[in-house]
Amino acid sequence: MKGIVVQFRRGSRTYKPRHFLIQVEGIKTRQEAAKFVGKSVEWKSPAGKVIKGKIHAAHGNKGILRAVFEIGLPGQARTTSVEIKD
Repeated sequence: MKGIVVQFRRGSRTYKPRHFLIQVEGIKTRQEAAKFVGKSVEWKSPAGKVIKGKIHAAHGNKGILRAVFEIGLPGQARTTSVEIKD
């Protein structure tokens, strides 16, 4: 299943470099998003490098997912797609 990297997980003064918010097409509620918790995520760079992560929780009430990656994604990863695996 495909998702889109929305943003870093951040606060007003700090951000978490390995945590990212992901939006999945067709998911609109927190209950639907909760079904994805525990699944793995892969982001592929234009050069072919694959960075793996895992979905840890839903974020908010609009169906956004919170994923933690092995290493931080580059800033260019925003608005690009990720692959959600079982």
